[in-house]
Amino acid sequence: MDLQRTLHTLKGSADWVSLRHVTEKTTYRMVRDEKPDRNVISFDQGVMVEVLVEGHFGFSGTSDLSNTGIKRALDKAIMMAKAASSHKVHNFSVDQRPMAKGTYKSPVVKPLDSFSAKEISDIFVDATRAMKVSDKIVSRSATAMIVETHFHTVTSSGSDFEQSFSIVNTDFSATAAAGGETQTRSDSGGLARCLQVGAEVFDRASILERSKKLAEEAVELLSADNCPDTSMDLLLAPDQMTLQVHESIGHPLEYDRILGDERNYAGWSFVKPDDFGHLQYGSKLMNVTFDPTIEDALASYAFDDSGHPATKEFLIHNGLLVRGLGGLESQSRLNLPGVANSRSSSWNRAPIDRMANINLEPGTSKLEDMIASVERGVFMLANKSWSIDDYRNKFQFGCEYGKLIENGKLTKTVKNPNYRGTTVKFWNNLKAVSENRETFGSPYCGKGEPNQVIRVGHTTPYCLFADVEVFGA
Repeated sequence: MDLQRTLHTLKGSADWVSLRHVTEKTTYRMVRDEKPDRNVISFDQGVMVEVLVEGHFGFSGTSDLSNTGIKRALDKAIMMAKAASSHKVHNFSVDQRPMAKGTYKSPVVKPLDSFSAKEISDIFVDATRAMKVSDKIVSRSATAMIVETHFHTVTSSGSDFEQSFSIVNTDFSATAAAGGETQTRSDSGGLARCLQVGAEVFDRASILERSKKLAEEAVELLSADNCPDTSMDLLLAPDQMTLQVHESIGHPLEYDRILGDERNYAGWSFVKPDDFGHLQYGSKLMNVTFDPTIEDALASYAFDDSGHPATKEFLIHNGLLVRGLGGLESQSRLNLPGVANSRSSSWNRAPIDRMANINLEPGTSKLEDMIASVERGVFMLANKSWSIDDYRNKFQFGCEYGKLIENGKLTKTVKNPNYRGTTVKFWNNLKAVSENRETFGSPYCGKGEPNQVIRVGHTTPYCLFADVEVFGA
C-alpha cells in the first residue's frame, strides 16, 4: 500500500494528519497429549487515521483501504476532534507528534517460515511425550503463538517510519494428579517465554529437556508439604519477578493512571505527580529502566506510535523514583519527563501510555551467595496467580513451585507457595539482586477503553527480599 500517495490525495480541514497502516499474521500451534490439537492462522490489516484539529486529536480506523474508505475515516476523525475540542482537558500541538524517519526490524536468526507446521508439530508431539514421566501425569500440552506484524506510519509533517516485528510465544505444561491432589508446572507460568525472535526458538533438545523437567516437578509437588504460613526471607526467580515488576512498578508508573484517565477500567495509581524525585520506592539496590532497545525483548522498537524515538531511561535509580511512563501527550499535561511509550495495539486503536520493556537492572550478587545468606526463607518461581488493588499498592501472588531455604541451603520442595505485601514496603525490603538476569515477556497486557491487549517485555534478575509474609494454599 502506497501510504504517501494516499496521504497526498486527502483533503480536509485538519492541522495535521497521520496514516498508520498495520498488518498482522498470527499462527497458533498446539499439541495436547501427543496429538495435534490446534493449527490456526489469522490475518488482519487496516489503517488508523489520526488528525489534530483545534488543539485536539481525533482518530478513526478503517479496514476499507480504498481511497474512499480512508477519506471517510479522515472525515470522521475530523468530526470527532471538532466535537471533542470544546471539552478538551489540554491544548495539544504538533509538538506531541515529532517528525520521525527510520525503520526497525526484529532480530531473527532463522526466518519463521524455515520451520513447517509439521516440523513444529513433530517437536511438540515429542515434547508432550517427554512429559509422560509417570502415570500420575494426566495432561500435557505444548503451544506456540507466532506473530508477524508490520507498522507503517506517514504524516503531513514529514514522518515516514516502518517497524516489523517477529514474535514467538511458547509454553509447555504438565499436570499431575493423585489422591485428590492436582498440581501443574508450566514453562515460567505461561507468561514468560515470549520474545522477538525467529524459528531458532524451536530447538528440539532444549524443549525436550525443559518439558521433562516440568513434568518431574509436577509429580514432585503432589507429595510436597504446603508452603508455611509465616514471615521470612523470599527469593524470587526471574520468571516470577517478571510479573512483580509488571504489576507493582510498570502499571503504577503509567501517567494516564496517575492522571485518572484509566480509573474506570484499569484503575488509578498510588503514585502522585509530586512523588517524582522524592519517593524512595525501594532500597538502594533497586534500579529500574525503560528500555525498548534490548535486542530480543518483546517490546523493543525504534519509535513509539507518536513518532517519539525510543531510548533507555531510568525510572527508578538507587531506589528513588525519577521518571514515569508517559508519552508526549501525558508529559505535556503533567509537565514531567516521560518516555517513548505512546503505543497502540493495532490499526483500530489510538495510542495510549503503555509499558514497553520495563527492566530491573542486575546487581552484583551471585545466586549461590544469595541462597547462602538466608537462614530461613523460601524460593519461589513460575507465577500461578496474582491479585493487586486498583492503586497498585496491596498485592498477593501465588507461584507454582517453591523450595525452602534453611541455614543457607535449598532443602525440601513446597507446594502452593504464595506471598503478599504492599508495594513500597516490599521494594524497600529488597536486600540482594543477582548479577545475571533473564528476558521474558507477556503478549496479554490489557488496558484502555476500548480495550487494548498489548505486548510488554521485562528483563529481570533473581531478587531476595526480607521479612515477607508467605503462606500456603
